[in-house]
Amino acid sequence: MNLLAGIDIGGTKCAVCLGHSEASGVTLLAQRRFLTPPTPAATLAALGDALAELLAERAEPLTAIGVSCGGPLDSARGLILSPPNLPGWDRIDVVTPFRTRFGVPIALQNDANACALAEWQWGAGRGCRSMVFLTFGTGMGAGLIVDGRLYAGASDMAGEVGHVRLAEDGPLGYGKRGAFEGFCSGGGIARLAQARALMALQEDHPPAFCPTLADLPDITAEKVGMAAQAGDPLALAIFETVAYYLGRGLALLVDILNPERIVIGSIYGRQRALLEAPMWRVLQAEAHPHALAACTIVPAGLGERVGDYAGLAVAQLACESKIYQQI
Repeated sequence: MNLLAGIDIGGTKCAVCLGHSEASGVTLLAQRRFLTPPTPAATLAALGDALAELLAERAEPLTAIGVSCGGPLDSARGLILSPPNLPGWDRIDVVTPFRTRFGVPIALQNDANACALAEWQWGAGRGCRSMVFLTFGTGMGAGLIVDGRLYAGASDMAGEVGHVRLAEDGPLGYGKRGAFEGFCSGGGIARLAQARALMALQEDHPPAFCPTLADLPDITAEKVGMAAQAGDPLALAIFETVAYYLGRGLALLVDILNPERIVIGSIYGRQRALLEAPMWRVLQAEAHPHALAACTIVPAGLGERVGDYAGLAVAQLACESKIYQQI
C-alpha cells in the first residue's frame, strides 16, 4: 500500500491531498484547499507547507507526489509554461521544490491527462488498454490512454480536442469559433445560450433561464441545464445542439483512435439524460460502424471527484515509472 500525495494547481484554487493506493483501488485520506496565492513562489511554498502538515498527521512515509495543472507544460522537465489561467507562471519549475523538500519521486501532468490516469486506474476506464477521457467541464480537453500507457504527444499537447473546429461558425471556444470546446463546455454552452436567448427576447419569447435582457450576462450552463430538465423549449433545443456536436466530436475520436472506451466527465454525467440519445444518433450516422461497435461511452466513474484523485493518479505514475524515480 502506497501513501501518495496529489497536488492540484488552479488559477483560483489549489488543493493538496493524501491517499492510499492498493490493488483494489484508492482511498482519499485527507485534503486541504486554499485560494491560489498571487505568485508562483508563494503558491509552491503554501502547497509544500500544506503537504507537510498533512504528513505530520500520519505515521507513515510518503511514496510519491503527483502534480496536476492546466497546460501548456513540459512534463519531462517539470515546467509550467504560461497557462492562460495562471498569469506569470512562465517556465516555472514545480517539480524541483517538492523533490528537494520531500525526497520522493514526483511527476507533473496536465489536468486532462491526470484525470484520464485516475479514471483508467480507479474509475470507469479500469481494465482498458485504450481509453479517451474528456473533461467536458469549464473547457473541453482529453487525456489519451493508448496501448496501456498515457500518450502525451511530442510536446505534451496530445488530446487538445477542444481546439478542433467542428463548424464554420458557432460559440467561441479555445480561441476559435465553431470549435469542439465552443459547443461542448460550460463556457461554450453559456455563450450559445446567451446568443439564442437574445434572439428569443427580441421575438418576445423569453426562455425560463433568461426572463429579461438584464439576465443575459448571468446565464450559465447549469441554469440552462436546469431549465432543460424542467422542459423549457429553448433550453432543450440548446442541449440538442450540444449533443449533436458532442456526437460529431466523438465520431472523430472513434474513427482516429479506435478506443475501447470513452469516459466523459463533469457536464455529461449531470446532463446524460438530455445528451445521450441525440449524441448516439449522430455517432451512429458519422462513426465507422466497426470502430463504434468496439467502443463504450460512459460517464466518469469517479464522478464529480475525479479531479480530487487526479494528482494521486499522477503520483502513482511516478511510483511505477523509472523516469520519475531519480531523486
